[in-house]
Amino acid sequence: MDSETKTRMRESLDDRSHVRAVGLLLAFLSLAFACGDPTRENLPPCTPGQSGNDASKTDCIPTSGSERDAQFLEMLKSLEAIGYLRGSRNSSKSGVVLHDRELAEQGLNLYTSGHAPEAILVDMDGEVIHRWHYAFESSAIPGDTRNTNSKWWRRAAIFENGDLLAIYEGMGLVKIDKDSNLIWASALKAHHDLEVQPNGDIYVLTRKAHLVPRIDPEVPILEDFISILSPAGKLKAQMSLLEAFEKSRFAPLVRKELMSGNGDLFHTNSLEVLDGRFAARDRSFEQGNILTSMNRMGVVAIVSVRLGQVVWVRRTAPIGQHDPKFLPNGNMLVFTNNMTASEGIMGSSAVEEFDPKKREPRWAYHGTEEHPFYSRYLGTASRMANGNTLITEGMGGRALEVTAEGMIVWEYLNPHKGGDHDQYIASLMEVARLDVAPFLKAFPQLGGGEAKIDIQGVRELIDRKTGGKKD
Repeated sequence: MDSETKTRMRESLDDRSHVRAVGLLLAFLSLAFACGDPTRENLPPCTPGQSGNDASKTDCIPTSGSERDAQFLEMLKSLEAIGYLRGSRNSSKSGVVLHDRELAEQGLNLYTSGHAPEAILVDMDGEVIHRWHYAFESSAIPGDTRNTNSKWWRRAAIFENGDLLAIYEGMGLVKIDKDSNLIWASALKAHHDLEVQPNGDIYVLTRKAHLVPRIDPEVPILEDFISILSPAGKLKAQMSLLEAFEKSRFAPLVRKELMSGNGDLFHTNSLEVLDGRFAARDRSFEQGNILTSMNRMGVVAIVSVRLGQVVWVRRTAPIGQHDPKFLPNGNMLVFTNNMTASEGIMGSSAVEEFDPKKREPRWAYHGTEEHPFYSRYLGTASRMANGNTLITEGMGGRALEVTAEGMIVWEYLNPHKGGDHDQYIASLMEVARLDVAPFLKAFPQLGGGEAKIDIQGVRELIDRKTGGKKD
């Protein structure tokens, strides 16, 4: 990237942006991370016999007009369509099936699921407060509408005014307003996770299906990136996670055989920008570094934006994990799926808390024989302010809140159906617990309007709304 381009990008930053965000973006630029979304037409053709041992790391495409090229294009389409089952289990119950008002952390619940391209905000008893819905066909994002990933949202993030960001898995990203009107759409192949920064910048996982000869000279792969978008949805910078591993001492972890035959090399599934609170414990935890998860590798990793490489890794066992995050006490929380269980067999997942410096376990939830807990794919976990843990058992379409002792104090079963014929309970992508106070103005039905209500007053209001006050 030339100096003139760098200067223009620096000048495009919002003057009100936080110093931290500016520093992070300049770090991306100084490392010359790729900007924009290159197309296959700009790549050189592969030469016969080109192998992964070539010194050059330039991507290439097969010569057009051949049967092999048609097969290649079909492989690209298959890669871009990788997603999740929209449903896989049956249940005779739905909605909130358990709510201990004394022990559960009160608030609102925002969720996305495999039933539709929408996000739903519900209260603690499952009553719908608001719903956002936007069909992929209306977004003008290029893509095959026969791809089932266009039929649901993988992740959503809400703004205090009711605006919403939503990911069509591997297909694109949209921002809509409270009334589900489109604000902007991005054709970047967003997937799995995103995070909005204090200055409005959006960090999002993106991917590209293409041939990378050094990995495989004939079979295309999905290469994952961390991309930074402006509040208006414009791409500012992009960083290859494959290259971040290759530049680091952890390069031997990148192995083609981990792709499970479908070209999905990393299956990166989470993103958290670190605020530096725990940098004194380990330099790897410095401000601006990015905590992420490579599901296929069985690896939780931290990437240094400053160095452009992976600086910290924790292997997970059994393989398969989602949603690692730092806790206020400096420990990490991670959803361990256990993908090694035989297909079709009910295994056992876990939510684990561990000390990332000493790499020692601190807490875990495994479910019980009476209340089994397993999600082969999908899954999130968050620590609540009261010390409870909110878990999304994605494949089961179930969310549960458990105490430190493992007692279930809130449980929600997705009322929507999924699967090819809507025969199953729809998978839950994430259930996020939100404080009520920031959304009182956007959703007057909560009782806020223009008035200011303290937190205790809000909690009492919720209790009355959900029947906490007995007759």
